[in-house]
Amino acid sequence: MNAVSLGPIVMAADRFAVILGIFAFIIVTGILARRIDQRFNAWSWWVLIGGIVAARAGHVLVHWQNFAAEPLRMFALWEGGFHWPTALAAVALSVFLVLRTARLRLWALLPLALGLVVWNTALQLSGETQAIALPAATFETLAGNGRVLDAKPATPKVINLWASWCPPCRREMPMMAEMASSSEETEFIFANQGESRQIVERYLAQAGLSLDTVLLDQFGDLGRHYRAPGLPATLFVGADGVLSHAHLGEISRETLQSNIDRLRATYP
Repeated sequence: MNAVSLGPIVMAADRFAVILGIFAFIIVTGILARRIDQRFNAWSWWVLIGGIVAARAGHVLVHWQNFAAEPLRMFALWEGGFHWPTALAAVALSVFLVLRTARLRLWALLPLALGLVVWNTALQLSGETQAIALPAATFETLAGNGRVLDAKPATPKVINLWASWCPPCRREMPMMAEMASSSEETEFIFANQGESRQIVERYLAQAGLSLDTVLLDQFGDLGRHYRAPGLPATLFVGADGVLSHAHLGEISRETLQSNIDRLRATYP
């Protein structure tokens, strides 16, 4: 799965790549501040804070229909969701506002370019999704039936690995249940990892959630099959039954919808 494990810490590959890129940017701007001009210190904070705020604001504006119903979610940065063109515009503006000479602006290209190279390299090395086919095993469902995942061939699937003790799983579950009920031509499968039937039934009843397909994967077979290092994990399986993308961690409505759209494009 496209994730990076650092001891007990598990991080999605795309977020890990961004952090490495930021780290490289900070190191180089620190060196420039000591050897070229102190204004690079202030500029680096303008770039980091202004870029993040602008990227998030751009994402919220692009998807304003979703955020109008949940305005506080615009502060949920852990979900992801950033519009990089607005971030680039903010970075370009900071160059002209803070670095007032052509010489300093040319030096600014060095940390920006290095940060982008480090980000892209880390993403390419750790962000590849392996083409894993659906397992042939039969899983018990909450309804008491046996279920083979490829029972509906040529049907794109969203498989969510979750547990009731997992806070991010609980936060995203109502949104995912809503998306599952309204999504057409895409099957949602909620595979509980390692919990008993009683615990799953109690959680769903207390949360007021109704899910069509809930698997009781008490030994975490699906998690091992797809090499998921943590929860929640959302797996996007194409019409060919092969994993096309995996998202580790809490997922936003916008990211979920964009990946569903890509799945539907594979439907014959």
